[in-house]
Amino acid sequence: MTQMDPDWLEFHPDPKKPVFKLPTGAVDAHCHVFGPAAEFPFATERKYTPCDASKDQLFALRDHLGFSRNVIVQATCHGRDNRAMMDACRASHGMARGVASVGADVTDAELADMHAAGVRGVRFNFVRRLVEATPHEVFLKIAQRIAPLGWHIVVYFEAADLADLEPFLAQLPTTIVVDHMGRPDVTKGVDHPDFKRFLDLLERHDNIWSKVTCPERLTIEGPPYDDVVAFGAEVVKRFPTRVLWGTDWPHPNMKTHMPDDGALVDYIPRIAPTYEQQKMLLIDNPMRLYWPEEQEGS
Repeated sequence: MTQMDPDWLEFHPDPKKPVFKLPTGAVDAHCHVFGPAAEFPFATERKYTPCDASKDQLFALRDHLGFSRNVIVQATCHGRDNRAMMDACRASHGMARGVASVGADVTDAELADMHAAGVRGVRFNFVRRLVEATPHEVFLKIAQRIAPLGWHIVVYFEAADLADLEPFLAQLPTTIVVDHMGRPDVTKGVDHPDFKRFLDLLERHDNIWSKVTCPERLTIEGPPYDDVVAFGAEVVKRFPTRVLWGTDWPHPNMKTHMPDDGALVDYIPRIAPTYEQQKMLLIDNPMRLYWPEEQEGS
C-alpha cells in the first residue's frame, strides 16, 4: 500500500453547498485525480506522494457543487503516465476533457488514443519544486506535434520566471493557458510591475488565456481570500473571453490549510460580478476550448 507524505493535507471531507448558484452547464476547468494508487500507481520520479482522489469522488464533488463538466489536468505525481486521467475522462461519458503530460517520445498512436479519450491539451510545467526542468526545445517539438490535433498548451510557472519565459511562449503555435495567473505575489498589489508584466503579456498575445484560479494558493491572509480578489477581478475585467476557472480539487501540495470547495465556488462572483462575465468564465470559454464541436452548431 502506498503511504502518502506525512505532512500531506487531504481534501475537505464535507464541503458546503455553495451559496452562489452556478449557471447551468458550468465547467470546473482545473481539477485532478490521484490514482487510486492500487489501480494507477504514482510515478517513481514523483516529488510528492498524495492521498488517493478518485474519479468517482471528483464526479460526486462536481454534482454537489453544481458543475456539469470537468477538465482534468494531469497530476505531476503521475508523471507522464496519463492512464488515471484518461480513465476518468472515459468514465465521464463525454462530460470531462483532459490535459496530458507527454514527452518528446510520445507516438502518434498514443496521441490518437489520448484524443479519443478526451484529451485536448498538454501541460508544460516550469515549477522546479514539482518537476525536473525540461529544455525548451523539447517542449517546442511537442507543441508542433499536438497543434494539428487542435490541442492547446497549459503552462505552469511562477511570477519570477515570466520575463525569461516570454520569448519561449511567443514561439508556441497554439492557444496557451496560464495556470493561476502566473502565481503573482499578492503582497505586491495589482499595480506592481510584476503583475503588470503578466497583464501586458495577455495584452500583447491574444492566443494567451489565464486561469483565474487558486486563491487558496496565492493568499497570505487565508480565507475568504480578500487579498487575491483584485487580481482575478482585473484579469476577468480586461480579458473576459480568455479566462477559465476551476476548483483545483483535490488541492495538491497545500501546506497552510485545506480549502472548502463550496467556499471556493462562492469566491467566483467576487471576481466575476456580472452574469455575462460568469457565463463566459464558466461556460462559453471552456466550451469553446474543450468542446468546440458542440459550439459549432449553436
